[in-house]
Amino acid sequence: MSIADRVRVESVRLLSDNWYILKSTTFAFLRSDGAWQTQSRETYDRGNGAVILLYDPDRRTVILIRQFRYPAFVNGCDDLLIEAPAGLLDDAEPEARIRAEVEEETGYTVRDVTRIFEAYMSPGAVTEKLHFFIGRYSPSDRTSAGGGHPDEGEDIEVMEVAFDEALAMMASGAIQDAKTIMLLQHAALHIF
Repeated sequence: MSIADRVRVESVRLLSDNWYILKSTTFAFLRSDGAWQTQSRETYDRGNGAVILLYDPDRRTVILIRQFRYPAFVNGCDDLLIEAPAGLLDDAEPEARIRAEVEEETGYTVRDVTRIFEAYMSPGAVTEKLHFFIGRYSPSDRTSAGGGHPDEGEDIEVMEVAFDEALAMMASGAIQDAKTIMLLQHAALHIF
């Protein structure tokens, strides 16, 4: 029996379609003990995304970005977040979208893109699945200043960081973004 056989959607109510889509759904779920249980959940659908860690194995550096994130701010973060470049797919294939996104945000044209895994980042409420990539870069791959699109509210600072410093920033709490932590851990295990 698939999970689809264990879910009966009873009602879906649109709560917001302002920035992304927020819905309230009531459904019955067939529990493992054979009983049907009615539940209600809100889901926030912002689309799927992709994220990449650019790394230079010869110089032992990575490219990260810093930007303002309002949800983190209202939860007590009084600083810009340090992150790996990322963006929503917007109906593009993950690899094509991450290549475009990394160029928009960092100014680097990425050569070697390798898919490493996919993950749901907050599956209790958010539908988004992220496609994780790594890619090699060198200083000569920077073709523009990057910085994102001001008309989309982006004001992005590009950082080239020694890998050991990035790990120390993660340990000290200077890097708090989950997708970036996952990519740095992957790099520690498989690259550096």
